Amino acid sequence: MLPRPRLSGYFYGPCFDDGITMGRVSADLRLQDRSARARLARRQNPYWRMVCEGQHLGYYKGARGGTWVARYRPPGASGNGCKVSLGAADDVGEANGDAILSWKQALEKATHWFELQDRGGAESALNPDITVGEAVESYITMRNARRIGQAGRQVLSDAVSNLTRHVLDDSRLARLPLARLAEADLKAWQERTLRRRSTIQRVVNDLKAALNRAWVEHRRALPGDLPIVIKLGLAIEAPGARRAQARENQILTDGQIRRVVAAALTLDDDFGRMVVMLAATGARFAQLRRMRVADVQAEQRRVMVPESYKGGRDAAAYIRVQVGTDTLAILTPAIEGRPATAPLLERWRHVQVKTAERRNAAQVWERGERGPWATASEMSRLWSQACRLAELPPTTIPYALRHSSIVRGLRAGLPIRLVAAIHDTSVAMIERHYSRWITEGLDELAARAVVQLVA
Repeated sequence: MLPRPRLSGYFYGPCFDDGITMGRVSADLRLQDRSARARLARRQNPYWRMVCEGQHLGYYKGARGGTWVARYRPPGASGNGCKVSLGAADDVGEANGDAILSWKQALEKATHWFELQDRGGAESALNPDITVGEAVESYITMRNARRIGQAGRQVLSDAVSNLTRHVLDDSRLARLPLARLAEADLKAWQERTLRRRSTIQRVVNDLKAALNRAWVEHRRALPGDLPIVIKLGLAIEAPGARRAQARENQILTDGQIRRVVAAALTLDDDFGRMVVMLAATGARFAQLRRMRVADVQAEQRRVMVPESYKGGRDAAAYIRVQVGTDTLAILTPAIEGRPATAPLLERWRHVQVKTAERRNAAQVWERGERGPWATASEMSRLWSQACRLAELPPTTIPYALRHSSIVRGLRAGLPIRLVAAIHDTSVAMIERHYSRWITEGLDELAARAVVQLVA
């Protein structure tokens, strides 16, 4: 029998599904072809292909798109071995050899990883001298790759502007090795860099995620107490009062919500549907833009909202949210006659048209391609117009619809755990930032239990 080739686009060996030996794979299942991968069903486990004994290259097809993974099991060892994520598949965006990989690039990257494992593990890939700037740049690359996979085009994440301006441009912090990072370094960075207190939480969150990600990847070469240093060094002094005040100022009445929804639908149908979904579900913009047509279950009068990416989750689960018939009626034009996997909420993108008029003439824009929403900033112009039409304060932000939805559930007497689950957050967060409305709701419930004692 001739030996099986190692590097080939076809694999005729058995397909392993997390330790379960399957039947032989047919030759027409070509993972190197986008069209073949598009026909595969989404599932929890990857589609594995054997490279050689103990070494497998897999393709995971999830709700956010495809991802290349590799699995290594030493000869004679039991179990499933160790796994590593190689990068996103070029299902939507073009391969760049880094964050987005073609079949060939994924195979080459997997082969290199297998060789490292054969030499005793990936210790040689560790960088004990990694700096804060290098950790941040790696994090930015990962965030941008995620946006490319979701939008199908180059869309820079907000981490680019936040971390570039406040971290990478600060040479005193960016050049500092993680192994020598101290709490005092991070505290000093906060004092000299983050002058605007309104941006401190967002920047700190991005930096904390970047440093923690670098520690996980290089933890065998870095101090074991580095996560504690990051946590204490990036702790913000007494931020609760500011956040609570901001939430209190952004609670809208039911009448105000109806006015801003009506104004949004008047301005633009696509924008109106987004505002309706923000108000009806209380979900985050980043969750709603990932919804598909199949996520609308009209018969059950509910929608399936994807979980957020926070906490390192892969957002493969969904949250069932009940909506009204009016919301379903507004969504009907977006789901009728469209594929189940198509994005639910889309918008027109406009392009500037060149004119032969004088240079000072007004710019002319026309509709270009149509696609899913990418960033919340795309709502800014129409949201400002909707607030003016609805006679809302100019400082009102779209996130006010989420705050209002949470408070509405608390005032309705829903259990705090249910309100937290519907809004994809924690009970502790609800109790910390919405305690006033919890108390008011409990007072109303207690008042209903009062009986008349004197005739």
